[in-house]
Amino acid sequence: MPATTALSAPPAPARPAAGRSPAPAARRRAALHWIAVHTVAIAAALFFILPFVFVFLTSVMSDDQALSGDLWPTEWNWSNYADVFNTPGFVDWWRNSLLYAGLGTLFTVCSSIPVAYALAKFRFRGRRTAMIMVISTMMLPPQVIVIPMYLVWAQQLHLSGSLWPLIIPMAFGDAYSIFLLRQFLLTIPREYLESAKVDGSGELGTLLRIVVPMAKPGIAAVALFQFFYCWNDYFGPQIYAAQNPGAWTLSYGLESFKSAHSVNWNLTMAATLLVMAPVIIVFFFAQKAFVEGVTLTGVKG
Repeated sequence: MPATTALSAPPAPARPAAGRSPAPAARRRAALHWIAVHTVAIAAALFFILPFVFVFLTSVMSDDQALSGDLWPTEWNWSNYADVFNTPGFVDWWRNSLLYAGLGTLFTVCSSIPVAYALAKFRFRGRRTAMIMVISTMMLPPQVIVIPMYLVWAQQLHLSGSLWPLIIPMAFGDAYSIFLLRQFLLTIPREYLESAKVDGSGELGTLLRIVVPMAKPGIAAVALFQFFYCWNDYFGPQIYAAQNPGAWTLSYGLESFKSAHSVNWNLTMAATLLVMAPVIIVFFFAQKAFVEGVTLTGVKG
């Protein structure tokens, strides 16, 4: 009987023992990838941070050193910030900016939420036309209507020399805020609203108890956008409050401060930093809600 020879299977490749480190080539690739990614991130971070560092270092220099080429202060003059606050009118500018930004943000959010809710969840004739009209107002430059609006506020209502012509219109909604909130409200499932109505809740109750809590990220994004706009607005106060220094805001008063201290770069930088500080602080504490709101507003159109 002929002998049969069994074909043996090829030997399996040896597996690395558990806990053994990866090959040196893989480690080098991982290290180079880490260095490349973090180098770009660090370079981008320095690109944005270094101007703020320069402003801060200049703000604590003496008058003579601020005019020199030194980049590091030889003596830290924290009294520069006190000098800026003691400048006549600076505290009034700060108060006016808080009033303008605070009331403007509150009015815009409160007036835009109902409109956005109606455009997102109601079914009525002309809804698409209404949305197109809201979007079309975003394309209209403010310089086009500034003269007729000024004539109304100054000659008819006699409110020139104050910030009220800028604050009162925000109580009637803002096109960009309505559009942003409407996009966010579209992401809320309609089943939640129907369940609330089954439980006996009306439209207003559904809006306040269901929609608003679920739309907090979008509302936070709208509020931050509006707060930043009002705080940095220069054109509006220049039109309506230029003739009354007591109604100036920080953004407009900073120009006057810079002209009065044209050779005191340390004081100018200190005032600039004080103007930027509230915006940076607000964004630092609200950046999570801001990013989430901006991200989710583009999920559904």
